Parts: sequence; structure tokens; C-alpha cells
Amino acid sequence: MSTLVVVGIQWGDEGKGKLVDFLSHKAHMIVRFQGGNNAGHTIVIDGNKYILHLIPSGILNKGKKCIIGNGVVIDPAVLLLEINNLKKRGVNIDENLFISKTAHLIMPYHIAIEKEYEKSKNIGTTGRGIGPAYTDKISRNGIRVIDLFYPEILLSKINSNLFTINFLLKNLYKAEPLNAEDIYKLYLNYAKEISAYVTDTDIMINEAIESNEDILFEGAQGTLLDIDHGTYPFVTSSNTITGGVCTGAGVSPLKINKILGVAKAYTTRVGEGPFPTEIKDSIGECIRQRGGEYGSTTGRPRRCGWLDMVALKYAVRVNGLTGLAITKLDVLDGLDKIKICVGYKYNNTVYHNFPKELEVLQNCEPIYDELHGWTENTVGIQDFDKLPINAKVYIKEIENMLQRKVQIISTGQGRGDTILMDELF
Repeated sequence: MSTLVVVGIQWGDEGKGKLVDFLSHKAHMIVRFQGGNNAGHTIVIDGNKYILHLIPSGILNKGKKCIIGNGVVIDPAVLLLEINNLKKRGVNIDENLFISKTAHLIMPYHIAIEKEYEKSKNIGTTGRGIGPAYTDKISRNGIRVIDLFYPEILLSKINSNLFTINFLLKNLYKAEPLNAEDIYKLYLNYAKEISAYVTDTDIMINEAIESNEDILFEGAQGTLLDIDHGTYPFVTSSNTITGGVCTGAGVSPLKINKILGVAKAYTTRVGEGPFPTEIKDSIGECIRQRGGEYGSTTGRPRRCGWLDMVALKYAVRVNGLTGLAITKLDVLDGLDKIKICVGYKYNNTVYHNFPKELEVLQNCEPIYDELHGWTENTVGIQDFDKLPINAKVYIKEIENMLQRKVQIISTGQGRGDTILMDELF
């Protein structure tokens, strides 16, 4: 039995979806444990592109049990659209998808209030209502999936929440208030459409582990966006690190065997917040264009920069990584020089550990080591020995600096554009 956690170790968008899809053919069950439809996991199979926001990336492998755990916040409209789109493309959903009874729901008022809040705060949220849904969860005002099947409770909670939300929308933001009855009727219809998928997922997961099945836990966003361990306040609203599996799926930490950290061969970030290794010249734009660095959820252009070892060492530590996956190696093809950040300098102090102070992160100067690039084409290579010499040197340098083995290398968008260095199941 193997339980494998796949987590992003940068600011998200590392290519986790492709790797989860690739690894799912040997797993019995794939579990999303946090986040919401602010995630955008892109998978390309035989030239066909799929973008998943809520459903685990293993759904495109036949016969796999795919679970949306209790730590996920769910917008039923987005979920149903995703289900219907996959069904139209011939993907079997009805026997393979399971939703936690205790996952919290994103409501229309969450989306409305987040859009108004973002106008003034400019945190860089996706405007999907993720933060306000988690806020209601923590303040014990949330509406859970199971509440959909108890109409009186559902209506009471909607009315209670709208009392405050409508006051803010009308008096603070000068926006139109929302109607409780309209929301109530809409969500009763959602209840009918998703009822067949709703179950006690924590029981399913733990029974599968006890039966020695192989389980894959799929993270969304990345370590540096973690609500506790990321570059706060420019973070997401959930725990994106490995520890989120325990709370977001109902699994003991003693039942986790392997933890795979996924990083691009360079670094990207969407939206606001500190980014010490950001490249603000033609090389940065070249990486953006070659890597297709535009958000799959929002379409926003991603900021691009060199690989940051200070941040990655931090991610190795807080996640307890057992191995690494490096994606988009092919995007660096043709660069004469490739830089790796090995430290930050701020006010004559050199930092080798990731600083918690936003002031330092925003104003530090990165310290770089420089490596030779390669001119050869790496797209689609499936054998490490066939990589250019300097590409192999780059991978080995990453291993040496992080003291973890690179177990998977992605050399393109397609499922088969992958070098598997170790069997993970």
C-alpha cells in the first residue's frame, strides 16, 4: 500500500494536474483535499486539453475513484458544469466521483462580497468566493453539502448569513442586495443534481487505506500560497501543504508514506505579492510565451522568474518531501545561461532561510549561481540519459541543493512527455 501526496512547492501552477493524471493509472483512488475552483489543473491527452477546477485530475483514467474531500469548498454551479462537460466528452463520472458530506459550499453572496472586497484590497484573488467561503467555515456560519438535504436548515442559514452580507453590500459597497428565496430555490435544485455523489468520503478513504489500496492525494495551489506558511497576506485561504491532507481528507499523518513536491524548472506567480527572482526583461517575456504562462482559471499572465532555492528549501522542510518532480524543463531550451537563486541580500544581511517578513521579500536582492544552458530540443524526451548534458547538470544541481531526488521530469504538455525516474506506487 502507498499513500502519495502531490503538492506544489512554489506559488501554484506547477503542473500538478498533469502529474496526478500520469500517476493515477496505478492508483486506486485520487483525493482533492483543499482549495476550490480557484484551482486550474490542465491535462493534455492525445492532443485534447482538459481543464479541471474541482474534480480530481485522476478522473480521466478509467475506473478510478475520485473524491472531493471535506477540505474543499465547492461551487455547485461550477461542479455541475465540469461534470456535464466531461460527460459530453465521454468521461465516466457517475460511478467514479464522490463528494464529502461535510465539504463547505460557495454561495452567491461569497462571490459578490469577494469581488467588492478585492476592489479595495487588491490581494489578487480569483473572485470565485473562495476566501469568504472559508471565512464562514471558520466563523461557524458555513453551509455544508449535507445541509442541502435539510431544506429548513438550509433556508435558515441563508437568511442568517444574508442579514449581514446584504447590509455590507448595500451600505458599504453600494451594491445590490441578494434575495434569499432565489438562492434557496437554486441550491435545492443543485441538491437534486449532486445527491448521487454525496457520501462519507473520510470512511471511504480510510477503508481503502486499510485494504492496502494505493491512494493519491492531489493538492491545489502551492506551498508559498498556504494561508499559514505562504507570503501572507498574498496567499490563498486554505492549507496547501502536506498537513492539509490530514484535515482536508480525514487521514492520520501516520498513514502518509510518500510526499512528492512539484516545481517548475523556473518560477511563476499570478497576481500580487513578493517575487524575489522575477525577471522583468525580454527573457522573462520569452519564458512566459514559450511556457504558455497564463492562468488556466483566470487567464491572467503569470509573472516569470528564475528557480528559487531559498523558497524551495523552505517548501522541502514544511512539507517533509520525500521526492521532487520538475516540470516544464523544455521551456528552458535554447537559453545560453540559466540562473538559480541561492540566497537573498537585504540591508547587508544575506538570507539562506526563507524570511517571514514581507518587507524583506519585497525588497531583497537575489543572489544567483549561473549555469550553462542547452541548445538541444528536450520536448517529449522520456529517457533521462537522452537529455542534453547541461540539462542533466541542471537537474543534478537541483537534487544536490535540495537534498532530494528528482523522481519525475516533465518535458511537455502531453501525458507521455514524461521521464519517470522512480516508481512511486
